[in-house]
Amino acid sequence: MSNPDPALLTMIANFPAKTGRSLDEWVKLAKASGLAKHGEIVKVLKGDHGMGHGYANIVALQTLKGDVTAAPAAGDAESKWFEGDKAAIRPIHDAVMAAVAKLGGDLERAPKQTYMSLRRSKQFAYVHPSTKTRLDLGLQLKGVEPAGRLEKSGSWNAMVSHRVCLESVGAFDAEVKGWLRQAYVAA
Repeated sequence: MSNPDPALLTMIANFPAKTGRSLDEWVKLAKASGLAKHGEIVKVLKGDHGMGHGYANIVALQTLKGDVTAAPAAGDAESKWFEGDKAAIRPIHDAVMAAVAKLGGDLERAPKQTYMSLRRSKQFAYVHPSTKTRLDLGLQLKGVEPAGRLEKSGSWNAMVSHRVCLESVGAFDAEVKGWLRQAYVAA
């Protein structure tokens, strides 16, 4: 088993300062509400209590599933992406996720079967281990002209406007991190 996500642990520690209550206090409040669906809990916390999406998501997960800091079970979707010949691109993914963790406490990482959706109030990025040698980073950058490595997403993915192909950790440089931050800020 891997260790809990350091960004998640930081968010949990920051609950009192950022939300006025500890995670445990929010979970008690959510349980007392009688709401039984993740989306309902998030909506109430955001709408009635002004909580950011990332924090509301953690409360909902903790309320419905228990220990959100527990290491993911073996065989979870994210681990499966890097089995076999795609193992070589895991360091690129890890570098992107480390940068994502520094963007802010209000984002949500939403792993799917084959990719990672990154959301704030809406999806702003998409991380996809496309081939055994390439990780694609999709970005929502409305109004930004594609140029150089910043390609138009085209038919690759309609949920984002641009794509950057990353074939090494070094390719995830300051320019790409700047585009990622720009997409995050705009979301």
